[in-house]
Amino acid sequence: MRHPSAAEFVRAIKTFIVSISNTPPDPETDSTSVQQFLANMEASFRAHPLWSTGSEEELDSAGEGLEKYIMTKLFPRVFASHQHDIKQDENLHQKLSLLQQFIKPEHLDIQPTYQNETSWILAQKELQKINIYKAPRDKLVCILSCCKVISNLLLNASVAANENPPGADEFLPVLIYVTIKANPPQLHSNLLYIQRFRRESRLVGEAAYFFTNMLSAEAFVTNIDAKALSMDDTEFQKNMESAQALIHGLSTDYTTGQSIGQSMSSENSESTTEKEKEKENEKEKEVSSVKKNLSVSDLENKGADMIVKDGNGIEEFRNFPYLYSEAGDMTIGDVEDLLDGYKELVLKYVSLAKGVGVGGVSSEDK
Repeated sequence: MRHPSAAEFVRAIKTFIVSISNTPPDPETDSTSVQQFLANMEASFRAHPLWSTGSEEELDSAGEGLEKYIMTKLFPRVFASHQHDIKQDENLHQKLSLLQQFIKPEHLDIQPTYQNETSWILAQKELQKINIYKAPRDKLVCILSCCKVISNLLLNASVAANENPPGADEFLPVLIYVTIKANPPQLHSNLLYIQRFRRESRLVGEAAYFFTNMLSAEAFVTNIDAKALSMDDTEFQKNMESAQALIHGLSTDYTTGQSIGQSMSSENSESTTEKEKEKENEKEKEVSSVKKNLSVSDLENKGADMIVKDGNGIEEFRNFPYLYSEAGDMTIGDVEDLLDGYKELVLKYVSLAKGVGVGGVSSEDK
């Protein structure tokens, strides 16, 4: 683009960015304008002498670069620009926060053969990166990476169990579970952003397949109810209420402690009624009950979530010398089975340690 003969392209790009930036947000109109501009510009590239001798790979790279440049510039203007989308993000995030407190693989009919929650952490981490990027392609890559981790894990599990290769019926439930556990920020807006501004001619093949599955996962959790999780309505409602109490307790432990202390020191205060005290005590009992009823599996899942959300957890993994080894680094027999078992053991051990609040774990502790 620095070549003098490309000056007309540079002017056209800058003019387009300014024109979109200076108009009120309209998601559908913006999407149509961007798609049409990208198509016209790529056609102009191919007809221009500067790119006439370029390979298909070079032309494709130029198109990708153009999309990334334009959308990075327009990102503040077009991402989550509609109040309805923002509200959807908030509702979805809140719902996933509740679901991830009690959902188990069995609730989604994931076969025991394919259950591998500790390894699914890798897929969760890939999905959680989606909000870091501004370009549609980069966001889409996060989804593809997440899906490929899941796909590879399912395939390896089927081979180990001597079963037929897994299909969509096995893949989608795991993707839904991973999405709930990852709870990536602004998921709804990110998916809409990819739909609207990723070049339509490039959202094909494997990318289109995995992205469609991601849309299905979002639709599932948005409309999730007791029946979808093979529960009765009473059990589902009780789980949601307990999750709400737990989240409230974890997020307000310090504030609630202060509040209780102040109320005890001012029992005769006119601003604090007996009824309010009773409500507060009931809430504290409910939260305490939820916390005490956590199983070993719950603690493991809690620690796994903490590892996903806390990048420092990676440092603890480095205390285990063989976690990142390849089969070729070893010389004894059956090394692949040993290595796979070791990795799974480490992931579970660190997750449990995190769950019970034990820090500074290392291989010497085992």
